[in-house]
Amino acid sequence: MTAKTVTRCAWASSDPLMEAYHDTEWGVPVRDARMLWETLMLEGFQAGLSWQVILRKREAFRAAFAGFDPVAVAAFTEKDIQRLLADAGIVRSRAKIEATIAGAQIFNTMQARGEDFSGFCWSFTEGKPIRGDGKATTTPLAEAISKELKRRGFKFVGPTIVYAWMQAVGIVDDHAPGCFRHRAA
Repeated sequence: MTAKTVTRCAWASSDPLMEAYHDTEWGVPVRDARMLWETLMLEGFQAGLSWQVILRKREAFRAAFAGFDPVAVAAFTEKDIQRLLADAGIVRSRAKIEATIAGAQIFNTMQARGEDFSGFCWSFTEGKPIRGDGKATTTPLAEAISKELKRRGFKFVGPTIVYAWMQAVGIVDDHAPGCFRHRAA
């Protein structure tokens, strides 16, 4: 008996960690506000790197950033920044660390004003995932979301990063035709 061959998006065939991420997480609609924020922050850390690097360090990021609890991260001080800059388990970029702390403060401000981050994120697509073409690296929608995030003060949220985040959290379904997850996410 031969094993059944599974066809995935090409980017996910590089190693077992990427395969597992693709098969169980990437493109699955996320509605949890904290998880949407965590993923956006991790996508910001990816800037200039590969997602594989971030995925391999994700648990270290979670430990270093208090489980991505926005209330805890918003209260980080210079001492915490120094601790994070010394943590070899994460990407040690002062600008990205400071952007994550500021992002937590913005997230908390939105929540305090009664604006749910999940509702905000999904408002751009009327709460429904949209179908991508599997080829784009940005779109006019990603540009609009990026512009609004920047207006609110978020950093490392350019259109390409935002589009990668939209794919990761299932706002856009970009599984390639032929991928077993195409139309299944």
